Amino acid sequence: MKIISLNSNEIQLINQAVLADRQAQLQLYKKYSPKMLSVCRQYIKDLQFAEDVMVNGFVKVFKFLKTFKNEGSFEGWVRKIMVRECISYLRKQQFVVYDDDLFENNNTLNSIQSSELDVAHIQLLIDALPTGYRTVFILYTVEGYKHQEIAEMLDISESTSKSQLSKARKSLKEKLKQQKIIGYGTK
Repeated sequence: MKIISLNSNEIQLINQAVLADRQAQLQLYKKYSPKMLSVCRQYIKDLQFAEDVMVNGFVKVFKFLKTFKNEGSFEGWVRKIMVRECISYLRKQQFVVYDDDLFENNNTLNSIQSSELDVAHIQLLIDALPTGYRTVFILYTVEGYKHQEIAEMLDISESTSKSQLSKARKSLKEKLKQQKIIGYGTK
C-alpha cells in the first residue's frame, strides 16, 4: 500500500476534530461534503435522501475519526465510509433488487434533446437503471471494487455481480444508441 503524506494543516485539523473541536469538524465537513454528496448521489437517486445518507456518513466519520491513522488518503477513507453508508441505506430501504425483468419494465428515463454527453446526462442514464444494476455498476466502474468484494458487500454471488455489471453496461449502451449519442464504430 502506498502511503501518502497529508498536508500538515489537514493533519492538525484532523487531530483537532478527534478532540471534538466543532470548528475543525465543520472545516472538514465543508471541505469534503461536496465530493461526498456526489458519491452518495451516484447510489441514491433522490438528492434529499442522498444528503441524509451523507450526513449520517459524516456522523460516522467523526465518531470513528480516532481510528484514522494519518496514512494514505483521508478523502479515500471518508469515501469508503460514504459508500458503505449508501449500501446500508439501500439495504434498509430494500431497494436493491436483482431482477432481470425489472429493467424491461422500467421506462423512467427522460429523453434529453442535447447531442452533447455531459455529466448530468450520464447521471440520468445511470439513475434510470434498476437499483441493483446501478449499485454494482457504480461499485465496479467508479469505486474500483472487484466482483468478489462487491458480492460480499451486497450479500450476492460473484456471478450475480458480474451479470449485473454486464446488464447495466448493455442497458446504458442501448440507451446511448437510442439517443444517437454513440454510433457505428463505438464498442
